[in-house]
Amino acid sequence: MAGFDYKSISDSCIKCGKCIPNCTIHLVNPDEVTSPRGFLDLLGAYQAGNLELDRTAKDIFESCFLCTTCVTECPNSLPTDMVIEQVRNDIRKKYGLAWYKKLFFYLLRHRKVMDFLARLGYVFQTCGFKIKEEISSMEPRFYLPILKKDRLIPRGAKKSFLNSHKEEVIQNGGDKKVALFIGCLANYAYTNVGESLLYILKELKIDVDLIKEQSCCGAPAYFTGDFGTVDFLAKKNIEYFESFIDSVDAIIIPEATCSAMIKIDYEHFFHDQPQWQKRAVALKEKIFMATEYLEKNTNLKELLASKNKKLEDLITYHDPCHAKKMQGIFKEPRNLLKQNYDIKEMSESDRCCGFGGVTMQTEKFEFAKKAGLPKATMIKNTGAKVVSSECSACRMQITNSLNDVKAETVFKNPIELIAEALKS
Repeated sequence: MAGFDYKSISDSCIKCGKCIPNCTIHLVNPDEVTSPRGFLDLLGAYQAGNLELDRTAKDIFESCFLCTTCVTECPNSLPTDMVIEQVRNDIRKKYGLAWYKKLFFYLLRHRKVMDFLARLGYVFQTCGFKIKEEISSMEPRFYLPILKKDRLIPRGAKKSFLNSHKEEVIQNGGDKKVALFIGCLANYAYTNVGESLLYILKELKIDVDLIKEQSCCGAPAYFTGDFGTVDFLAKKNIEYFESFIDSVDAIIIPEATCSAMIKIDYEHFFHDQPQWQKRAVALKEKIFMATEYLEKNTNLKELLASKNKKLEDLITYHDPCHAKKMQGIFKEPRNLLKQNYDIKEMSESDRCCGFGGVTMQTEKFEFAKKAGLPKATMIKNTGAKVVSSECSACRMQITNSLNDVKAETVFKNPIELIAEALKS
């Protein structure tokens, strides 16, 4: 039997149904079992011994997008996402992981191997993919479980962001110093995000520690139930952060999912390891999403306003679930962007884009596609040339969805747009 107390959370659900109307999986698969209260009922039954964790239950619990919409809607703020993450660990123990997940999580634990394969992949990527330069993506020429032929994936960079800089600390002549946690997708694919952030920090005269020994935050493994990998990566990061945390003003992260994982989910994950939980919590006050830190702790907004110039591109903004719903970050990027861009809001800026994690992007990609199409249509209907969001997972999903609806809108991180405004 599982060691986590699912039943107390299940029993706290008052069955009001407020979680259902905006639940991402329920919107694309309207069945009571794939709704938050359905998940909680089944988890209560599982702990009571009335539900076997068979393949049907496995399929149900792996259908949640973990978008946390239900948590924000719930009058009791029940952590439905957290208990589903826990039961996925039970599922992994019973059924194991697919070979490609094992390989992926192995690479996340071994950055040097990942660096080598990324360089090798860049050399040969045209053999297996059709390159779409304008949207930094590529389309597979063949089928594998993780590579669907009807979808786009990010194009790999020639050299990772961290390996593109020889120096550990970049001196910009200021009295502030931040550490930069870049995130895996921005490190290996969307490298312009990191370069743009370095440009902004240079303009602000803020020194930057690239903290090159950083590891993956562990979010892909956490959402999949590979708690061994999460434990390894989280502890490695915590120990590393502790080694320099007193020498920096903040650790800034231009990725909503990475920031939420380190700032919030580490605390959840270590619920049964109090000493590690305490160490994770002690770091929280210095963890910031990049736009959050730049808007609250620098004069960037005033610097952008001093340009006294609106750039031509109309933009719209997508709120990542792990930014707005988990961290309350949504005003900050807009406050910076509106200094130089006209923003046209879409009808539901915080509707989940449908990324959903590794399992959703591989074994359940049909759900990801269905969840992504409404978001892409909303974006297209704004007429914006650019959709912006501080999340590379959203970037990957939305770029694919925009391609599906034949939209000409391109995706840029707000950090990239801000750097462009500073250069204009």
